[in-house]
Amino acid sequence: MRPLRYSINVTLDGCCDHQAIPADEELHRRAADSLGRADALLFGRVTYEMMEEAFRPPASATGRPDWMEPFARTITEARKYVVSSTLDLVDWNAELVRGDLGDAVRRLKDEPGEGLFTGGVRLPMALAELGLIDEYEFVVHPRIAGHGPSLFAGLSAHVELRPVGREELASGALALRYEPRR
Repeated sequence: MRPLRYSINVTLDGCCDHQAIPADEELHRRAADSLGRADALLFGRVTYEMMEEAFRPPASATGRPDWMEPFARTITEARKYVVSSTLDLVDWNAELVRGDLGDAVRRLKDEPGEGLFTGGVRLPMALAELGLIDEYEFVVHPRIAGHGPSLFAGLSAHVELRPVGREELASGALALRYEPRR
């Protein structure tokens, strides 16, 4: 069974608005490496559309720094599964996931491979409720945003985690990895 890994950038006050967190070369290189180790990406509609707009060729290639290109190539080449009840069609190496979320994700996890990767806010909340996330990574940035979406607001039950890794980035951000205690 391949594991489902979740990663999100977050400020010290729990904001996960991508516009509140400064992007840099190290962060994008690290994210490209993480995506590159997954067999497929699992996104909700909002995250899929945000990534597609920013990184699908020829999306803004002239306006982004050269150091973003490895991430753009990695996400473009990756197999993507998109959970959405409102989209009728996806492409960009993507397939819609319909029906019962738990059943669909369990089927994806049962396939052979190295793992699945997910990001965003709403889909991971649903996946956490179903106990389907095998590893959580929070890249905590030394910034207080004071606004924006927050993680896991309204989660119905605690998710007990145990630390499995920690990495300090040059920016001062900390990448903290956890696995659920089962």
